[in-house]
Amino acid sequence: MPERLIAIGDVHGCRAALEGLLEAVGPRDGDRLVLLGDYVDRGPDSRGVIDLILELRESHDVVTLMGNHEEMMLGVVQGRSPASWWMRYGGKETLASYDEGADPSDLPKSHIKFLKGLLDYHEEEAFFFTHGNYVHNEELDRQPVEALRWTNLNERKPKPHKNGKTAIVGHSSQKSGEIVDLGHLVCIDTFCHGGGRLTAIDAYTRRLWQVDRDGHPVESGGK
Repeated sequence: MPERLIAIGDVHGCRAALEGLLEAVGPRDGDRLVLLGDYVDRGPDSRGVIDLILELRESHDVVTLMGNHEEMMLGVVQGRSPASWWMRYGGKETLASYDEGADPSDLPKSHIKFLKGLLDYHEEEAFFFTHGNYVHNEELDRQPVEALRWTNLNERKPKPHKNGKTAIVGHSSQKSGEIVDLGHLVCIDTFCHGGGRLTAIDAYTRRLWQVDRDGHPVESGGK
């Protein structure tokens, strides 16, 4: 069991925020970091975010989940989805972070490998992690992708999962900058790219760390 089990919410291309958050958390040997997805789109430096995560994985225990934005991005890269759809939801900013005039074929192979290797969910002894949501009466390995990556908590707040574990999720942006804690579910997407915060939480203790888009620490409980 890791000493600290730390989840990080939706980064959305805000590398400065992720750098500041990691500095605040101070990952150490024995920690496990679970990144909940949506590393790309909307913010200014999606390429930099992926580079930073790849760097982090070299020295720390890091679990990376797939968000709906990575699903869109990978679909375009692999030619399965129209680029126009992704462009509407942040793909334009993501490609610009690679180079002016870049297209999906210009992505580094290491980044494509990263996208392909992202997980649907992660499970621990007393917790499980998904990007967005879950179906409460379905086993984790049989969850529909629509629930894991696309279903917002405003559409459906799930009941406690049949496994009895606490869910930690992102995806449903909290424009107040405050997390949602339902007891059986905690949502830590706090709208970093839109002027909110980037949040990390220690699942064991519920300790929070928050920074603004520029990576400066923010006290939880008020803007």
